[in-house]
Amino acid sequence: MPLLGVNIDHVATVRQARRTNEPDPVWAAVEAELGGADSIVFHLREDRRHIHDRDAKVLRETVAVKLNMEMAMAEEIVVFATNLCPDQCTLVPERREEVTTEGGLDVVRFRERLTTVVGRLRDAGIVVSAFVEPVEAHLHAAKEVGFDAVELWTGGFAHARVGLRRQQAVEDLRRAIEIGRTLGLDVHAGHGLTYRNVAEVARLPGLSEFNIGHSIVSRSVFVGVRAAVREMVELLHRHAPTEITMVEEAGHA
Repeated sequence: MPLLGVNIDHVATVRQARRTNEPDPVWAAVEAELGGADSIVFHLREDRRHIHDRDAKVLRETVAVKLNMEMAMAEEIVVFATNLCPDQCTLVPERREEVTTEGGLDVVRFRERLTTVVGRLRDAGIVVSAFVEPVEAHLHAAKEVGFDAVELWTGGFAHARVGLRRQQAVEDLRRAIEIGRTLGLDVHAGHGLTYRNVAEVARLPGLSEFNIGHSIVSRSVFVGVRAAVREMVELLHRHAPTEITMVEEAGHA
C-alpha cells in the first residue's frame, strides 16, 4: 500500500496570520501520526513565511515517523538541513512571490549545482528526493545527479478539467512512474491532490508515497487533524492497485 506524507505547512500559515504561537504545527504532526500518517512533511522556506527554525528542530526531536524536509538548494538551507538531519530532504524550486511551490525543479538546468547539494545531503545520511514534473529528461537527470527518489508534480493533473487534458495528464504520470522505477528511483506524488481527485492518481501502479497538505489541513478545520488524515489514508488504500493489478499492468507494458 502507498504511504501518506502529511504536509503541515498550512497549520503554521494559520499561526503566522496572527503572528502568535498557535496553532502549533508540532501538535498537528502528533495528531497526523495518530491518524495514520507515515511521514510528516514541512517546507523550511528562505523567508520563513510559515515553518520556522524552531518548528523544524522540535519536529526532529518529536516525530516518530519519517520526517521529510522540503527545501530549496540555497546554501543557508543546505547547512541547516545537514545539521538537522531529517530522514529525507525533498529539493523543490522556490520563488518569493509564489503562494506555494509552482511546478517542478529544473534538474537539467541546475544539474551541476544539484550534484553538489545532493552529495552533501547524502553524506549526512539523508535520503534525497527531487520534486519534478513528469518529464523524462528530468527523471534521467535526477538519476544521474544522485537522487534516491523523485516526487512527481501532480499539479498538471489537479488543475486540468475533466476531458482529454485530464486524460493526458494521467498518462504523463503513468509514463513517468514507469521511467522512474526503471531507473531505480523511488517514485512519490504530490501537489494539488484532494479528497475529490486523489483516487484517479492512487490507482496508478508504482507510486510508493503520496505527500498531501492543503486539502488535509482544510478538512481538519471541520473534523480535526486525526480524522482528516485517517480519511485520506482510507482513500489511498481503497483505490491503490493490488499486487495482481500491478503484475497485469507490467505484463501489458
